[in-house]
Amino acid sequence: MANYLISVVGATAIGKTALSIKLAQHFNAEIISCDSRQFFKEMNIGTAVPSVEELRAAKHHFIQHISIFDAYNVGQFEKDAITKLDELFEKNNVVIMVGGSGLYVDAVVKGLDEFPKVAPEIRAKLNEQLENQGIESLQEQLQKLDPVYYERVTLENPHRLIRALEICIGSGQPYSSFLKDKTATRNFTTIKVGLTAERSIMYDRINRRVHIMMNEGLLDEAKVLYEHKALNALQTVGYRELFEYMDGKCTLEFAVSEIQKNTRRFAKRQGTWFKKDETTLWFDYEADIEKIIQQIESRLF
Repeated sequence: MANYLISVVGATAIGKTALSIKLAQHFNAEIISCDSRQFFKEMNIGTAVPSVEELRAAKHHFIQHISIFDAYNVGQFEKDAITKLDELFEKNNVVIMVGGSGLYVDAVVKGLDEFPKVAPEIRAKLNEQLENQGIESLQEQLQKLDPVYYERVTLENPHRLIRALEICIGSGQPYSSFLKDKTATRNFTTIKVGLTAERSIMYDRINRRVHIMMNEGLLDEAKVLYEHKALNALQTVGYRELFEYMDGKCTLEFAVSEIQKNTRRFAKRQGTWFKKDETTLWFDYEADIEKIIQQIESRLF
């Protein structure tokens, strides 16, 4: 019997978690999370980790399974996820995958691209540049060296910027030129299901979610993590802006507005990433679940 991976994608705050749980319940399947922000056990509110009730509603994997102090990257996740999929397919020929981290989705579905090795001192200089000149200097440099990837990358993520720039500088070629979109051999067929909404609706949902997070205690969570703010895991929207506030660089009101703005930018880039896959079945975020299931089942077996 053929194996199927149903991959639920879309922008942040669009309703992916709720849909994935309904699909898992319908197909009696388990869920693999590929939201790289939700991997870390110390980060809860700011990453919109599924609630206790949601985790009980369907078995999840790769939710808060590592620490912010652990070295973990997309290559390790690819290996771990494929191993877990092989295990899950022994019990059921359908598995649900959910998450808005496009690179991590592609790693599972298609495999990672191969990049040339570069001298470690390039990364060291870029980290020094980040420290002395700020993230804006990295953004401007990437826009010049690789305007194609500049439009796809999360510009607020210094780790991703530095990774792209070290390849550009070390190889003399754009980082995007190594993104061949070749597909690795997999023992499953992927059916991608995407949720979408009008931009104004999506942005309103994001703005409201940020206020909910603040009311749930995001600032207190950030205060606990503040002493570790230099870690890669914490170079992310929702925490970085509050660290700026704690450093006395802005007001709390401004920090919250920056979280909203940067999350909206992130959502826009998620849309750009996922829309490039023409095989994705797109549905309005309020679409009837039975309609979505019907479309999926028409492609199974």
